[in-house]
Amino acid sequence: MILINGESKEHIEISDRGFQYGDGLFETIEVRDGSAVFLKRHLERLNLGCQRLCIPYPGAELLSLEARKLCRQQDLTRAVLKIIVTRGSGGRGYRQPDVIHPTRVLSLHPYPDYPLTYQEQGIVARFCTTRLGLNTALAGIKHLNRLEQVMAISEWNDPDIQEGLMLDANGHVIEGTMTNLFYIKNNSLYTAALTQSGVAGIMRRIIMTLSADHGLSVVEHEFTQDELLSADELFVCNSIIGIWPIRQIETVHFSVGPITKNIQSWLNRFTSDDSMEAGCIG
Repeated sequence: MILINGESKEHIEISDRGFQYGDGLFETIEVRDGSAVFLKRHLERLNLGCQRLCIPYPGAELLSLEARKLCRQQDLTRAVLKIIVTRGSGGRGYRQPDVIHPTRVLSLHPYPDYPLTYQEQGIVARFCTTRLGLNTALAGIKHLNRLEQVMAISEWNDPDIQEGLMLDANGHVIEGTMTNLFYIKNNSLYTAALTQSGVAGIMRRIIMTLSADHGLSVVEHEFTQDELLSADELFVCNSIIGIWPIRQIETVHFSVGPITKNIQSWLNRFTSDDSMEAGCIG
């Protein structure tokens, strides 16, 4: 089922600026037993993205209502909810209309069938040659322009490789094609500083907060491939997969270490608590 501006249908105007220019934002949200996990956090990020792009925010109350309506009409234990907000139609060329009427699209999709071994034993990753451009105005937000990721993920078709790691134009490692990236060195947790590129994921922020709450030093900084490959432990994350440890990059091998396992445990408990709370509220 798809809701477009609150109505059950499957088509938007061809003049919509999301289609024409990628002029909009999106959120991808896990659904458990009819409840959207971390929905409040996703909507807060969506609101911030709308502010950054000067798109009128449809409102958390309306989006929450439509999300609950959509999720509970499907008999699925787990699913994926996607929320898209565009600037709507209008304007001449790139110039936006004087009065903006946003388009909102909510759609529900099957949960991806990833093997449990990805979480338990880790995945294999590679470095991508496609680089992320530098843009402080767009860094961090989850806008609809994802051609860099589309190009990067097309670089391989080996089923034994589960993720590609992307560098920016200056050669700093930033994130995966569909994930945020962390590494552990000397009992500290490191991740990229997303000031010029990359997506500031919901799961990324939760992991940083949980780690700090448990006494783990968390550092955001710029780092190179060589620094990453000298790490003690590595993992990627997003709102759908949770945490996948990395057991191999190219020819370098890593173990699924104790700190990664601890963070997985903290995150699992935190996610379960949110799911139970969302189910009670709804």
